[in-house]
Amino acid sequence: MSESSVSRIAKLAGVMQADGIDAFFACTPISMGYLMGLHEDGHERLLILAVSSTGAVRLICPALTATQAKRTGIEDIRPWADGENPMALIEALADDWNLRSGIIAVDSQMRADILLGLQETLPAALFKPGSAAISQLMRQKDESEVALMKKAADIADEAYKLVKPKIKVGMTEIQVAKLLVDAMAGMGGKPTFCIVAAGPNGAEPHHLNDDTVLTEGDVVILDFGCDVGGYQSDITRTVAMGSASDKAKLVYETVFKAHQAARSAANVGTAMGDIDAAARGVIEAAGFGPYFFHRTGHGIGMQGHEDPNVTPGSDFKLEAGNCFSVEPGIYLAGEFGVRIENIVMSKAEGCWSFNVEPSPNLEILR
Repeated sequence: MSESSVSRIAKLAGVMQADGIDAFFACTPISMGYLMGLHEDGHERLLILAVSSTGAVRLICPALTATQAKRTGIEDIRPWADGENPMALIEALADDWNLRSGIIAVDSQMRADILLGLQETLPAALFKPGSAAISQLMRQKDESEVALMKKAADIADEAYKLVKPKIKVGMTEIQVAKLLVDAMAGMGGKPTFCIVAAGPNGAEPHHLNDDTVLTEGDVVILDFGCDVGGYQSDITRTVAMGSASDKAKLVYETVFKAHQAARSAANVGTAMGDIDAAARGVIEAAGFGPYFFHRTGHGIGMQGHEDPNVTPGSDFKLEAGNCFSVEPGIYLAGEFGVRIENIVMSKAEGCWSFNVEPSPNLEILR
């Protein structure tokens, strides 16, 4: 196993011991990739990387995965062929690790049919969500992870810089999105998503791009990101086409102030709920409180959305090495929306941004 895998398995074992968990069953490309470098998806076939509270590791996998699994350094691999019953290997694991009546944490994204099969095979075991256990590791990024996230952020920043002068009245949302996606891909990023929301569509935070044409005076939200080495970027910028109303400028300036307030509050030891409150307070004071209806941010790393989240009322205390978005927004149905997002990391000396700074004023593209 690699040094990082050895360290991560040992840390996970320590978390399990502290939480009274006997084994963790990882089954997604994210969790198995994080722990052992196996970025494989079993789909409908049972594929489980089992980790015991003592630090033992065993992979139960389809035979078609065995060869690539060996390259990761996993030593205990138990393959099964199509037509065989993989639950026999689960029973053997339970006997070897004394899990028949144990407490087993599983990936939160485990397929229901596989989990039901596990429960039927080990009826006396207690299965529980494992997201809390592995997130304790994944939310604190090491230097190698930060380097990949920085590269992904740089690509997103550069894509915006390159594409911004090309965005013109008369283009469609789909055409603008293609420019951003192609720019990220051209610089070595693997584009993961791209939202372009013009005019009233901007009031839909998760708008699906369509053939809406960008027109004079439209406020346009651009929200996009890419993958580099398995780590994600995510950035949102808001611009206006040709001209902007005083209302649009006011809303933008309010969101910008909210964005900065949240980042100023994001110090190690601060509750995530207090960071959210810092942004929300600015928007409420400006009279737009009802129009900010999502959390201020989400954790990011190997997944676009992961712990920790910047949500109202959260008492989770910010740790050094946590990476998350700061993305307050105001959405006025039938008119427009504004959102500003940077990815940041908490350090002992304060909050550090992966992205270049957003404009303090609504940029007008001509």
